[in-house]
Amino acid sequence: MLKHQLLHPNINEVLGRAGHHAKVLIADGNYPASTKRGPNSELICLNLSPGVVTVTQVLRALLSALPVDRINTMGIPPDDPYAQAGEPPIWNEYRAAIKEAGLKLKLEPILKWDFYKDVASEDHVLTIQTADQALWANVLLTIGCRLTENP
Repeated sequence: MLKHQLLHPNINEVLGRAGHHAKVLIADGNYPASTKRGPNSELICLNLSPGVVTVTQVLRALLSALPVDRINTMGIPPDDPYAQAGEPPIWNEYRAAIKEAGLKLKLEPILKWDFYKDVASEDHVLTIQTADQALWANVLLTIGCRLTENP
């Protein structure tokens, strides 16, 4: 029986094979997951119906299960109409999930087209497609090292 919150067997399998610097994308419902992926990545679809499941729900489960070095969001280009509204409200949910997990990490936006390039790297091992309807809700995690306990 697993002690963390992540129970999905296929996600656990991929994460069990991943190592330090591997990247995991939690994609919102608008993300083109079939075409914007790395060459070594697997796609797991959790998009049951609009809004079910959300990126925040997946983020909480993943943060309970693995060490994370970086958390990047898809940043809005300054010339995009959505940029006028400021930071997407969903990012505050991510900050709350990070805090709940006891992590000191900050969200680091990567502008949209650079975000796609980061996802397309050979280090990208997994995309989890959600049905999140929030705008600019994509999150890219970089897996850290599991620290060993002192004897």
